[in-house]
Amino acid sequence: MKPRTISCGLAAAALTATLAAAPADAAELREVMFVGNNWDGTAHVIEARGDFEAIGRINVVPDKEERLQEIYSDPVKLVFFLGIRITVGEGHDQYVDDMYSTPDGRSMVVSRPSFADVVSIDLETGDLNWRFPVSGHRADHMAVSPDGNSVAVSASTSNTVHVLDIETGEQLGSFATGDKPHENVYTQDGRYLWNMSIGEVNNDLDAPWLDFTKGDRKITIADTTTFETVRTIDMRDRLDAFGREDLSDSVRPVAFTPDESKLYFQVSFFNGFLEYDVESDTITRVKELPKNPETSDDRTTFVNDSRHHGMSMSPDGSKLCIAGTMDDYATVVDRATLQEGPLVTASKPYWATVSGDGKSCVISESGTDQVTAISFATGRKIASVPVGDHPQRVRLAHIPADWTPPAG
Repeated sequence: MKPRTISCGLAAAALTATLAAAPADAAELREVMFVGNNWDGTAHVIEARGDFEAIGRINVVPDKEERLQEIYSDPVKLVFFLGIRITVGEGHDQYVDDMYSTPDGRSMVVSRPSFADVVSIDLETGDLNWRFPVSGHRADHMAVSPDGNSVAVSASTSNTVHVLDIETGEQLGSFATGDKPHENVYTQDGRYLWNMSIGEVNNDLDAPWLDFTKGDRKITIADTTTFETVRTIDMRDRLDAFGREDLSDSVRPVAFTPDESKLYFQVSFFNGFLEYDVESDTITRVKELPKNPETSDDRTTFVNDSRHHGMSMSPDGSKLCIAGTMDDYATVVDRATLQEGPLVTASKPYWATVSGDGKSCVISESGTDQVTAISFATGRKIASVPVGDHPQRVRLAHIPADWTPPAG
């Protein structure tokens, strides 16, 4: 059975989910952005609008020595730890992938790839509230439910999504996915959770004829009450029907329209994105974006198979913001015409989200350790703010209005 009544998306997923999760006493909280500095093991807290000024920084690995002792005393854990460093970490340990604030704004919940866990960090003291080791050996993308009470995390080596109580870290449920689960997105009513699996991206078997080595890549849609899978979508058949047998079916970052009728998604190796109509279950349009003439077309040089990685949508659904990772730019695209705006030079942009006021796209420039805001209206750069080493995920969050960084 293929359900047709599933509410299937979010407009600017991170923005909508975080705003919906704001607590009733939000007047006592301050809206900010969390920036995960993956190789640093820190997260910057910056303003969510205006000049995006840095407010403070949090150590997200306060238990680093304890974790390393644990890893180095277990040969299996050590193999995976070093494997992450050599492959997806590009020679570095991955200490923070994703992060969200709790509804009361008192804690930050962080997924830590190299430590294969999710932790809650007290924003006042910097101490751990709880720790949840994921199944397998690596934690990846997360998503927070619209009510802010639960957080989903991809356990990328066990093909599992864990859903946790955001306050206690207790597992509420889990479900199986395709190979290497990646991005998670809740529907606006919180009833369903979409997971996109990207398959094997850590090898150089990137030639089109070796695509079969990449594994089982699919979208898995789970019921958030029962954690049963209600539907799976393999984009291979949809891409073939659309006449794009040449494109990978590894779905990377996504964005949904405000009415939840269309899904926009990036795929491995491609400089562009596609449009998928949820009701008709068909791909309807494709947009190829410009290539940087200085970027090699050698697929083995693309970071984790992604030529472009990062997209968000303006709150009104009229514009898409695209991070052209390997092509070193970001651009705002008109959703009606699919015409791109100015190509804003950016160094290895790795993520795109929406500012607190909805007026800007905010990208992480992992190559120059800064965050840059781009106007949805003009497509021009507004501001850049220095952060830590290799920023990746950027999320809207809430913290106490009088917050100051913990000592040390």
